[in-house]
Amino acid sequence: MGKIVFYEDRNFQGRSHECMSDCSDMSSYLSRCHSCRVESGCFMVYDRPNYMGNQYFMRRGEYADYTSFGMSDSVQSCRLVPQHRGSYRMRIFERENFQGQSHELVDDCHNIADRYQISDCQSCHILDGHWLMFEQPHHRGRMLYLSPGEYRSTKDLGYRGTRISSVRRIMDSC
Repeated sequence: MGKIVFYEDRNFQGRSHECMSDCSDMSSYLSRCHSCRVESGCFMVYDRPNYMGNQYFMRRGEYADYTSFGMSDSVQSCRLVPQHRGSYRMRIFERENFQGQSHELVDDCHNIADRYQISDCQSCHILDGHWLMFEQPHHRGRMLYLSPGEYRSTKDLGYRGTRISSVRRIMDSC
């Protein structure tokens, strides 16, 4: 179980709203969100409603200013990341709709192009665990949270024009 508290202003000031599960649109609770405190669990926060836009992984801690974790705008929605105990497996594909070269991953990959000699990762199937995908090698740049399921195209997830260059398992026991 997780708990995150959002505040309208920086440094945990102004009105607050507490979430212990997913929240698709925070506008009915707060006019804006510029700081937060993760008391337990791990969360993905988004700068647009309905889990869209830029996403950021938040673990237990205090975030006094939304720019401190890379956001360029206010937090608009959040999703609780379930804890996972067990193995991690995903299959990546070079092209959309599970086409082209494919490779199975069971651990973090700092650079997909170097490790597998493929030009891009455009679709994937998450078999076990929760993962973060990044647009740049070494887990940098925009990130994308994926839970178990099939993802025919990263474009369908609002990740247009960006290549997936690295992946990391969410192993935090938040």
